[in-house]
Amino acid sequence: MTDTSVNNKRIAKNSLLLYIRTFFVMLISLYTSRVVLKVLGIEDYGIYNVVGGIVVMMGLLNGAMSVSTQRFLTYELGKGNIENLKVVFSTSMLIYLMLCIILLFFGETIGVWFLNTHLVIPPERLKAANWVFQLSIIASMNTLLVNPYNACIIAHERMNVYAYVSILDVSLKLFIVFLLPIVPFDRLISYGSLILTCQLAITMIYRIYCMRNFLECHFVFVREKKIFKEILSFSGWNLYGSVSTLLKTQGLNIVINMFFSPVVNASRAIAVQVSHATSQFFSNFYIAFRPQIIKYYAQGDIDNTYRLVLSSTRYSYYLMLLVSFPILLMTPEIINLWLGQSPSYSILFTRLILLITIVDSTSHPLMTLAQAIGKLKVYQTTVSTVLLLNVPLSYCFLKVGYAPDTVFWISLLLSIICLILRVFLINRLVDFPVIRYFIQLIIMSTVTIVAVVIPFICYNMLPHTIAYLIIILILCLLSTTISVFYFGITSQERKMLINIIKKRLLKND
Repeated sequence: MTDTSVNNKRIAKNSLLLYIRTFFVMLISLYTSRVVLKVLGIEDYGIYNVVGGIVVMMGLLNGAMSVSTQRFLTYELGKGNIENLKVVFSTSMLIYLMLCIILLFFGETIGVWFLNTHLVIPPERLKAANWVFQLSIIASMNTLLVNPYNACIIAHERMNVYAYVSILDVSLKLFIVFLLPIVPFDRLISYGSLILTCQLAITMIYRIYCMRNFLECHFVFVREKKIFKEILSFSGWNLYGSVSTLLKTQGLNIVINMFFSPVVNASRAIAVQVSHATSQFFSNFYIAFRPQIIKYYAQGDIDNTYRLVLSSTRYSYYLMLLVSFPILLMTPEIINLWLGQSPSYSILFTRLILLITIVDSTSHPLMTLAQAIGKLKVYQTTVSTVLLLNVPLSYCFLKVGYAPDTVFWISLLLSIICLILRVFLINRLVDFPVIRYFIQLIIMSTVTIVAVVIPFICYNMLPHTIAYLIIILILCLLSTTISVFYFGITSQERKMLINIIKKRLLKND
């Protein structure tokens, strides 16, 4: 069996494990969101999301370092250099410890000031908001310190561990939801405390597993200035990208809060929950592909690198289309069924954020290739500068009286522009096949048009009862699957899929 066949089987196995994880995580997360919204109330739910968002913004180095750590660990694994692997892990851990100190300093100074002077929070809930803020700082520091261990698990492609621990994580959060109504203290503070306790427990599990299974996961003080500078340099350009991404998410959350009440933030939080649940379907697939793209590039196998980038782009999009299309079509009914209520703007926000997520799903393989190449200066400067326009443009439009959904229309337009820019920027770095990529985009668009016609007509003609909505859901899934099968994959992929189905059927007989 060739290395490519082995790698393809590993990707398929890891993807399956991650999808099993996603199924449980999505079901439990959607249920817990409904109960938390009911127990906390719309106002406290909005406060929790916007206050936690401040800490996430201050921890923006976390995202940059996380990507850098995964890249360097995976790259050294691809080259088979175990000693360098140990040095990379310890160096990354040292940098994360430094970031914790920086986060704590800015959190207790600028963060506390901004929370108490600039956010729109009812005076009677300001004390609870400050408690949640402090708990969020500790949670963010904990997240920083667990990232090197998570990076090792992904680099070694131990997706079974990642899947099982994720299921345990959401199960603990489900237990918190059942516990929350009976706690005798302020529920917003209690919720923040219990979530932090859950995170600390999950961190210990990751740490113990990695230390027992991976040789590199034992921190020692190292003075490898070269690797330290390489990781920091790589992280520096990723930091610029992380700033733009965070401003696109949490920054817009705060901008909305500056002009509207926490109820609008709650609507955004609901939309983000739906988007996050659906995006897991492509992100799991992406997580399984990501290490292989970097390892192929580290080994100099450019043909397989491009093959994986192009195919993972298509498959990620098809998975997002399969899951998100029914939600986009039946958003009002789904939100009402899920939450029992639909805060203002939640339906429109959900549809717009889902569209943004679908566009972004096609960008992730390109981002992985750029990180594998390592030459991020021009790439990050260009793409991230465009994404940074999200906040100032949104602020200006809201300042002159536009509706809150305007920020998501701006974000959608900028995401499309950045997708096109990524293709041409990577082509400058490694002669990426631009024409093949855009042919794929045309094929993906054709698949989408064919898939939506019949379900859209039925949705507008049939009554919106539960029975008919189930029929429309089935139509969405069948229409998308058939469209992908006949228009979205190559003849070779189609034959391979038919052979797999035949083998499974014969095996069952």
